[in-house]
Amino acid sequence: MSQSNQKLEWCVVRLGSDLNWWVEEISDEVHWDVDGLGIIDPRQMSYILEQCDALRDYGFDPDIIDQAFYAFSIRKEMPEGRIQLKLSRESLLEDDMRLFALPDIMDEEKGPYADFIDQITRYRVKLLNDTIEFDQNLTIDELEEEIRERQNQDLMEGRGVHFFNEIVNILEYVPAGYETDDDEGTSKKGEEDIDDIPDFGDDEEENLEEDETMKWDEDEEDEDQDEDSDDFDDDDSLDEDEDQDDEEEDEDERPRRRRR
Repeated sequence: MSQSNQKLEWCVVRLGSDLNWWVEEISDEVHWDVDGLGIIDPRQMSYILEQCDALRDYGFDPDIIDQAFYAFSIRKEMPEGRIQLKLSRESLLEDDMRLFALPDIMDEEKGPYADFIDQITRYRVKLLNDTIEFDQNLTIDELEEEIRERQNQDLMEGRGVHFFNEIVNILEYVPAGYETDDDEGTSKKGEEDIDDIPDFGDDEEENLEEDETMKWDEDEEDEDQDEDSDDFDDDDSLDEDEDQDDEEEDEDERPRRRRR
């Protein structure tokens, strides 16, 4: 944890409409201006640490995080959705799921937070040059210029630049028209998931192939119809035989004419 301000003991924070936490009161009002002062919540800090892990192979030293941020834990809840935080001696690297993080901006140009921003910028550029085939290598100046343009646009539209957005814009930066291998893999996976969904159209439902169980009732009906038909034919045949016999008997019983 940074030790550049010994008077910093507590702060009161509120959740903004942008779902970021902002400092409303602070114990050291002399060195800190709470106007537009953001603080990073545990969920956001966990995500930052996860993204920083990808930079270790390029030289990033995670120990700078405890130097660049003041760690705060929750002391108590206050009215109107506010929370009072107290300064903590615990490491953000070891307990990132419970601690808030306030960047040490006492010296915005050469302080530990400025060093942290410089490191993640430099190593993000290295990562991109290593994973993307540019016509010319990406430079730190190009990344910083684009990040500044985004921040200026936010300020012009009346949105405060929160520390979390500032950090994530660097850690997730990819030049326009390009994508990293991770982005491409995620995109392909999403497309595969969509392709795996079968299309159950009305035509296919009507043309489903019949199996043995589906034929069972029909076979029984056909057999019943055949039996009824056979019985009907047999009865007709018997009736015809009986009629023929009756006719023969009638002929025998008729009186025969005498011959002269």
